[in-house]
Amino acid sequence: MRKAKNVNEYIQSSPEAAQPVMEELQRIIKETVPEAKERIAWNVPNYKLNGVLTGFAVYSKHISLGFSEGGLSDEERKSFEDKGYEIGKGTVQIKFGQQVPVDIIKRALKSHAKLNELKKK
Repeated sequence: MRKAKNVNEYIQSSPEAAQPVMEELQRIIKETVPEAKERIAWNVPNYKLNGVLTGFAVYSKHISLGFSEGGLSDEERKSFEDKGYEIGKGTVQIKFGQQVPVDIIKRALKSHAKLNELKKK
């Protein structure tokens, strides 16, 4: 995949099966934290608000959605796991065609935005 200049270009140059998931993630992020700056960083979509907030990347069969440097809290990890999503320290894998866990993502975004705000002070 060639280096994208912006998030929309990244999404459009990704495999067709991945695009709906990424479009929904972009929409959720913009609606939940509209003040976050959308950009390409580390060659993937990234959102910054008082530090790195979230970002996502396409892989062969899933999208990896990552949260700020601190990773996911135990409660956030459990919420995603209970719904059948594979998780890492700070990431959630959303397979192509899998339903995007909108409510859990929104809660996590709000929580991480607050954490970033507290770090700023």
